[in-house]
Amino acid sequence: MHLKSPYPEPTPLGNVNAHYIFFKRPDQVEWPNYTVHIDPTNATRVMYRDYVRNIEDLSTGLAAPVSEGGMGLEAWEEGIVGIMGENSSEYLTLIHACLRIAVPFALISSYSTPFELKHALKLSKATRIFADAKFLKTLLPVAKEAGIPQDRIHILKDTISGSKHKVPRGKAARRSLWSIIEDVRKRKTPTVDIRPAGKNTLAYLVFSSGTSGLPKAVMISHGNIIFSISQALVVVKCNAAVYTPPVPANPEGLGVTLAFLPLHHTYGLHAYAFRSSLIPSTYVILPRWDIKLALQVIPKYQVTTVNLIPSVVHQLVHYPGIEKADFSTVLSLSCGAAYLPQELADKLTKLVPDRVQFGEGYGMSEGTIAAVVQPLDGVLGKYRRISGCTGILLPGMEAVLIKDDVTTPPSTGIDIGAAGCKVNEHGELWLRGENIALGYWNNPKANGETFVNGWLKTGDRFRVDEEGYFWYADRAKDTLKVSGAQVSPVEIEDCLLAHPAKLITDVTVAGVSGGRTEDEKVPHAWIVLSDIGKSREWGKAKVIKELTSWHQEHLSKYKWLRGGFDVVDEIPKSPTGKVLRRVLQDRYEAHVKKHGRKNRAKL
Repeated sequence: MHLKSPYPEPTPLGNVNAHYIFFKRPDQVEWPNYTVHIDPTNATRVMYRDYVRNIEDLSTGLAAPVSEGGMGLEAWEEGIVGIMGENSSEYLTLIHACLRIAVPFALISSYSTPFELKHALKLSKATRIFADAKFLKTLLPVAKEAGIPQDRIHILKDTISGSKHKVPRGKAARRSLWSIIEDVRKRKTPTVDIRPAGKNTLAYLVFSSGTSGLPKAVMISHGNIIFSISQALVVVKCNAAVYTPPVPANPEGLGVTLAFLPLHHTYGLHAYAFRSSLIPSTYVILPRWDIKLALQVIPKYQVTTVNLIPSVVHQLVHYPGIEKADFSTVLSLSCGAAYLPQELADKLTKLVPDRVQFGEGYGMSEGTIAAVVQPLDGVLGKYRRISGCTGILLPGMEAVLIKDDVTTPPSTGIDIGAAGCKVNEHGELWLRGENIALGYWNNPKANGETFVNGWLKTGDRFRVDEEGYFWYADRAKDTLKVSGAQVSPVEIEDCLLAHPAKLITDVTVAGVSGGRTEDEKVPHAWIVLSDIGKSREWGKAKVIKELTSWHQEHLSKYKWLRGGFDVVDEIPKSPTGKVLRRVLQDRYEAHVKKHGRKNRAKL
C-alpha cells in the first residue's frame, strides 16, 4: 500500500536561508509591535521588534570580525555551536541568530549528566558552547576533556544572578549572550547581512535515539525547516475554511501559548521557535515544566494554546484539585511526542471548555517534526477527528507500511509488491518527503539502516484504514518512549557495563509494564553477574544497589530503570546472536500477572 497526503501540495517558499521565511515575509511588514515573550518567573516581557533587533545584533556579534569585537564565526568553518540551557527568550534569540548567519548549532539536553554530555560533545564535535550559568559546574570539566577552550564557553542566560544586565566584566569575564549584544550596540557595529543558505545547508543537530542504539545527531537543513513551515501553512489554510477560532479575550487580542516543552526537543523547538513566526502571538516561557506554576500562569496570562505530551497529561488529570483549575481561556490543546491513550485524552477534555479544539499527531526528529496529524471536522470536505486515531498524512508526504517479516527493503514505495501491507494490516511505517532529515551526523552505518532508498524507516508500527486514517500500534524496534522522550536500551546497557568494578558480564534492557499509562513501558534490566559480582564481597543485592546508584548518577532521570533489575544465569539469544528480548519481557509480565510486582528489585 502506497499512500500520499490528501492535502494540497505545499507552495515552494524558496531555496533560501530559513531566516527569510521567519522574519522577512511581506506580510510581516504590517505586524504590530506586540508582546512576543513573557517570563512568568520575573514578569518581564519582550516586544516583537526588540526580539528581532536582539537576533540581528547577536548574529552580528557572532559573525563580525574579531578586529571589530565580534567572534568571527563563519558558516561551517568554525564548526558547531552547542546550546545547553532551559527555555528562555535568550535561547530562542540564539537559535535564530545562528540560522541568520548560517552557523549550525547542536541542541544539547539541559538534563544531561556528565556521561551523556561527553557523548553529545564528542558526537556533535561542538567547538563553541552557550550554556546557562547554572550548568557550568557540569559542563566545564567535560568540555575541558573534549578539548573545548575556556574562552569558547559562553553564558546563554545568567540564571544565578537572574538578570541579563549583571554580566561580570573585566579581562577574566566569560562572554555572555547579552554582553555580545551590548558590545555590538556600544560599538555601533554595522549589522551583518543574512548569509546565503540552500535546501541542503545544515541548520542544526538534534539528538535522537532513532530506531535503535545510542543517541544520534539528526541533521536538519534549512530546506527541511522551510518545507515544514510550508506544510503548516497548508494545514492552517485548510482549517480556516472550516473553523474560525474565537478572538482571544486578552488586551492584545492575540493567541497566548504556554511554552514549557524543552527547546532541545523537536516538538518544543518547532512549536515555540519556528511556528511562532506564522502569526503574531505571545509565548509565556516556563524554564521547565512546573505544574503548580503552569496552573497559575494559564489564567493569569490568559493562555489560549497548550502543547502537551502524554506524561504531562497524566500528571494534570491526576493532580489534586485539578477540577478547580481555571482553563476558561484555553481554545486549543495538542498532544505529541508519544502515543496518548484514549482514557487520558477523555479525562483531559473533561477539564476544559467544550469549545476547545483538541488535536494529536505523530512525528519524529528524523522527519523534522511531524508526519501525521488529526484533521479538524470537515477538512477537505470529508475528513474528521476520530478519537484514538493518529490522523492523516501532512501535506507533501508519502508513506508505505512494510510487513514485519520483510528484511530486504523495496526499491520504491510504489512497486513494493509482497513487502507492503494491505488495508488494516499492521506494518512498519516508512515516510518520504522534503521534511525528511539529511541523515545522521557522522554515522554512515545508522544512515544505511534508517534512510533507505529515499525513505525514512520510522521503527513504528501502524495500520491504515479504508479512508486513509493512520492508527498507531506500537514500536517495531527496541527504543522506548518515556515521558515523551526516546530512551535507548543500548545506552542504558552500555552505562551498566561501564561500571569500573566489572560486576556484570552481560545485560539486556527492555520495556515492561509499570509506566504512567497502560501504553507506556518503563526500562527493566536483566543482568548476568561476573565472578566479581558473585563473590562474597558483593552478591546479588549489593550489585543491584551499586548499579542503581551508578546509572542514576550517569543517566538522566527519565532513563532510569524504573522497572528494576532481574539477575539471570544467561541472556537468551538466537543462533545468530540476536537478543531475544521478547522472551524476557513475556517471562516478566507472566510473573507480574501471577505474583504481582512484589519480590522484585525495583527502584
